[in-house]
Amino acid sequence: MAEKFSFQLMATDGKARRGVIRTPRGEIRTPAFMPVGTAATVKAMMPESVAATGADILLGNTYHLMLRPTAERVDRLGGLHKFMNWSKPILTDSGGFQVMSLSDLRKLTEEGVTFKSHVDGSRHFLSPERSMEIQRLLGSDIVMCFDECPALPADEKRVAQSMRLSMRWAQRSRDAFGDRPGHALFGIMQGGVTPELREESAKALVEIGFDGYAVGGLAVGEGQEAMFGVLDYAPDFLPQDKPRYLMGVGKPDDIVGAVKRGIDMMDCVLPSRSGRTGQAWTRHGMVNIKNARHQDDPRPLDEDCTCPACRNYSRAYLHHVFRAKEMICGMLLTWHNLHYYQELMQGMRDAIEAGRFAAWEAEFHAQRAQGDIAPL
Repeated sequence: MAEKFSFQLMATDGKARRGVIRTPRGEIRTPAFMPVGTAATVKAMMPESVAATGADILLGNTYHLMLRPTAERVDRLGGLHKFMNWSKPILTDSGGFQVMSLSDLRKLTEEGVTFKSHVDGSRHFLSPERSMEIQRLLGSDIVMCFDECPALPADEKRVAQSMRLSMRWAQRSRDAFGDRPGHALFGIMQGGVTPELREESAKALVEIGFDGYAVGGLAVGEGQEAMFGVLDYAPDFLPQDKPRYLMGVGKPDDIVGAVKRGIDMMDCVLPSRSGRTGQAWTRHGMVNIKNARHQDDPRPLDEDCTCPACRNYSRAYLHHVFRAKEMICGMLLTWHNLHYYQELMQGMRDAIEAGRFAAWEAEFHAQRAQGDIAPL
């Protein structure tokens, strides 16, 4: 086991990168997709099942966990890994994005953010220092610095002010994080869709010095074209020898496009959220299991998939349990979606290693363009 946190780049193909992040709790193969365990659980999944899909790392949510059950309680109970029965690495976000998007009546100052909980209306204060303290109490392996993320579109002046505040907070996060061997702190690049602001942000972060760097402030309503536009240049501002994390992305084609542009890590609630609403992601695109066309279909969701939903159950059954509002539907579809996402990551890792990423990407798009199998 690695005692320290390190990143090794093993192969590149164009801008696409294949590497490994080593932590005391295990290795993370990159490009990596991190399932989101918002409240110390990946919804509808057992931790063992999440590991069985091929996930090397999970994401935990600082904002939700600080409100309930509280970071102090998690710490008293032995830390987040023990609490949720997950022995592999965990990354925690800083809480900044959720404060901006979920809580009402928030007040933003240079010091931090005061907000009312969406759970019970209680008042809380989150600052770079408090975010570092919460993430230390949770015991996560990768800690994100506290930032402010304005929703796009926003005017450039607002984006610039917000980015510079985030850079001051990044320095405070670094100072408050201190020296924690085996744990990593990632900085978050901001700057909207403006190259000059992205570059300014990257320079500020590199000067402070972090173990990894995130591209923040995307997947917040700007659309895929604008996101790829930023990813065409933004990762190049970051150090080659550190992992790059695109926060909150996304759909399979978003993920492939991000890896193509030099991103190493991603997270998204989509595979689990879609699973609970009757949507399955497959190599042929998205299948909506609630549609009546599936009610007499004895075939699996995807005959090439080895997940339990595809191995053991028909489309007709999945359609039935969705219609009957049975819990097993969300469980099976979430497992399938997470399995598919991890298969996607493994496919890209293999393709980058073999130097055939462009060919793999063309096959990925061609398969999706075919659409779902014809109804019976």
